[in-house]
Formats: sequence, C-alpha cells, structure tokens
Amino acid sequence: MNLLEKLKAVTTVVADSGDITAIREYHPQDATTNPSLILKATAQPLYRPLIEQAIDWACEQGGTAQTRLINASDKLAVNIGLELLRQVPGKVSTEVDARLSFDRGLCVAKARKLISLYEAAGIDRSRVLIKLASTWQGIKAAEELEREGIHCNLTLLFSFAQARACAEAGVWLISPFVGRIYDWYRQRDLLTDDNPQNDPGVVSVRTIYDYYKKHRYPTVIMGASFRKVAQVIALAGCDRLTIAPALLEELSQMQGELTVALTPPVEAETPPSPLTEAEFYWLHNQDPMAVEKLAEGIRLFAVDQEKLESMLTELLAKREAANVTA
Repeated sequence: MNLLEKLKAVTTVVADSGDITAIREYHPQDATTNPSLILKATAQPLYRPLIEQAIDWACEQGGTAQTRLINASDKLAVNIGLELLRQVPGKVSTEVDARLSFDRGLCVAKARKLISLYEAAGIDRSRVLIKLASTWQGIKAAEELEREGIHCNLTLLFSFAQARACAEAGVWLISPFVGRIYDWYRQRDLLTDDNPQNDPGVVSVRTIYDYYKKHRYPTVIMGASFRKVAQVIALAGCDRLTIAPALLEELSQMQGELTVALTPPVEAETPPSPLTEAEFYWLHNQDPMAVEKLAEGIRLFAVDQEKLESMLTELLAKREAANVTA
C-alpha cells in the first residue's frame, strides 16, 4: 500500500478540487469547492455544458440583469457540485459568497437557496455541506442552519476562538487552514525548525483536535490548505483531511510506514460555557495571524467570485443579444 492508501485507512480523505478528472483518479470520500476552485475548473472544456446550463436556467428565471447573474452563479456552483457528487460516495461542500460573510441573514438565505437547488436536482441535503467563512456572523448562521438539518462546513478558520465558537454552535465540520497559517509564519521568518510536528498550522489543528475530543464535541475536524506532504502526514488520524490533487499524487507515489499522529484522549472533561460575541472577538483578536488571514481569505475569495461573475455577465449578455436577434 502506498501512503495515500494507508492514510485513507486512518483518516477520511477529501479532494480539495473541482477537477473531476483528478477525483476520478484518487477516489476520495468527499469533495470541497470554493470560488477559486470553481473559477479554475471553468477553464476546462468539460465544464462548458455546466456553464451553459446555468446560463439557460438563469434566463428562464427572468428578473433584472443582477438577478440573472446571481442565479447563474448559484446554479453553476450547484451544477459543479452535482457533477462531483456523481464521482464521490460522500459529501460535497458548496460555498456561500464570501461577500456575505458579515451578514448572518443573507448567509442563511443563500444557504437555503443552494440547498433548494440541490434538492430540486434530486440530491438529499445530507450529502451537501454549506461552506461559510468562520466570522461570528457565519458561525451564528451555521448554528441556525444546523437546526434546520442543513449541515455546514466552516472555512477560513485560523484561531482557536473560531474553532471553539464553531463547536459550541454545533456545526457539522470545520476546516482549519494549515497551509495559510504556515505561510504567515514563513513570510515573517518565524518558523523555528523544519519538523512538521512544530509547524504552526499542524500545531493549530492538533490543539483543536485535542480540545474537541476532550470535551466530546461531535464537530468534525478537517485539516485543509496544505502546502506539503509532510503537513498531511503529521495530521494522520485527523477526522478528515482535504488535499489538493498534486499532493494526492505525491502521496500515491510514496511508500513507507505511516504513524497515526492524532488519537482521541481517553478522559473527558465538561465543556466550558459558550463564548459570548464579545468574548469571541476579544480572543480572536489576540491572534494577529488569524485576524489577517481571515480578512485576506475573504478578500481573495471575493475577488475570484467577481472574476467568475464577469465571465457569466459576458455570457448572459451574449445570450440576451442572441435572443433579441432571434
């Protein structure tokens, strides 16, 4: 068995990609997407019919140009999710527009709309995770959605305060960003050594894992945003790990022993009282890395969402011109 197969024996492996070809090759349990991955995927000819179908559906719904654009964007995200669901036996994560990250009500409304599109296509909501940024508003939106049976994946998670608030809100899954934490420390020459066990991103996930298991929180921990295989191996035993195709390929070519790095503690402890909003902001803002990376992550996802919308706007305009001519 190669290291990828050994990893699958102790951790649920998720593909961090919208690339259907890669997913077919590495057989992950689940798949995750975000605006950046969807933007990248739309450059592939394989996705052209999915884009055209989204444009057709948006035009059929009518409304203003802005309404058609929003509908086309949402339908495209779901179309790609539907295609991925044909390739994986588990779940697909579909992300709420990052520009809504500080509006609880709009996050809830968008999540309900995405779920309704999946259900209209015959997919049970149990196979979909709604991705939300781990802002206070996103976490509270997830808390509301979970009560409706809409499971959530809280992303852009960098601080322990975010992780604790997510567990207390009862969200289904969190995605701590190992690689982006590593990037922040590396860019500032703050890394102490090359030992992956001391990697700040790895340490962050391990700390969250130990805390969740000690307090028996059911929220799933899925390490994300890896930069190198050593980070993945250092988190073997984590509930889930979402891994990009390049690293899946590297793992599939590696042989050797795999040591389980994370195991649940035997002794349980009573959870503390849930954080208030003020306590959350105070604790989160004690970590400059987390503050910077959360804001940056939201900005970058918003930029790629806008690029995607520019492409869809152009296609919608062409469709409207063709309809007028006809």
